[in-house]
Amino acid sequence: MFNFLSLEPETFGLDINDTSLKVVKLRKKRGFLRPVSFNEKNIPLGVIKDGIIKDEKALIKIIGELLSSVKGEKINTKYVVASLPEEKSFSQVIQMPKMAKEELKSAVPFEAENYIPLPADQVYLDFKEINPVTNHLDHLDVLVVAVEKVIADSYVLVLKKSGLIPVALEVETQAIARVLIKDETSLEPVVIVDFGGDSADFIVFSGYSVRFTSSIPVSSQQITNKISKDLGISLKEAEHMKKKYGISSIKTKSNHRTKAVKKSLTPILEELVKEIQKYLDFYSSQDFHEHFPDKPNKGGKIEKIILSGGGVNLKGIDEFLQKKLGVAVGFGDPWINFSESAKNSTLLDLQKESLSFTTAFGLAMRSMEK
Repeated sequence: MFNFLSLEPETFGLDINDTSLKVVKLRKKRGFLRPVSFNEKNIPLGVIKDGIIKDEKALIKIIGELLSSVKGEKINTKYVVASLPEEKSFSQVIQMPKMAKEELKSAVPFEAENYIPLPADQVYLDFKEINPVTNHLDHLDVLVVAVEKVIADSYVLVLKKSGLIPVALEVETQAIARVLIKDETSLEPVVIVDFGGDSADFIVFSGYSVRFTSSIPVSSQQITNKISKDLGISLKEAEHMKKKYGISSIKTKSNHRTKAVKKSLTPILEELVKEIQKYLDFYSSQDFHEHFPDKPNKGGKIEKIILSGGGVNLKGIDEFLQKKLGVAVGFGDPWINFSESAKNSTLLDLQKESLSFTTAFGLAMRSMEK
């Protein structure tokens, strides 16, 4: 529906991934945003695989069930901002000569062809100029994002067949950074690791923008599956044990179950560490054109990792990663850009699960932008 005396339609955010759908709708009251609707539905194995929609009819049905059973206010609008899979997108910071905005619109697509690993006619391309922290540059830094047309078109088609009107599509890493970085500004480079059910996203944010992203093929669901297989228990029980016992190194009275769970999940978490370290090393060895005032760090070395996503409810994952990587690790705060009253007035279930709704929050925040 439309707001009274406004020509702008109300819009909500829809996070779509291989294992679940999540929806969040925000409303601005007295100058502050607050969530008014949310919901989550699991997606059966095989409906979406590696970001590719395999069963269109099944996905449409789940979207309908998700929206018809939201918690909080009923969603009456059809306008949506939806996510696109990180593993099917490409992001790159490129340098361009200083030029007018209109010239930039024509020049960036030609320059971007040198970086995108697919033919230009097979991708949708978007970009934004990145403002420097120190404004004395002889060039422009531009963040380029490209998504395969066949992937984006398939998501649009499903949304339309679900009776929705997509007003924007956004790669999930952009939405995550919008939520977890205060005022979308960081004067030191920070890494966000979003550990989800189907994969983990590695994101470097620095200055006023995302600088580097990659999808890591390690997931929370892998851990659950392995515990289930190793211990001969159901997936539901394995998920419960994963959250209850985790990999905490805090000395507690252990039993055969704690040891068995730790034995199952350790190899997968070691692989996650290996992948994160690989990208930390790569990032520190590259020049990503971060123009900061002179500091010992110079914007290069990562000294902080923020965890988000449903997979971080694994007990002890923060201290495990910190010990292995030698970098400060902490949990993200999805409420950092909201008022305290907005958090306190939100339904309790969303407060408890807010880290797993990070992408949906970011899409909902994008939906509030003009």
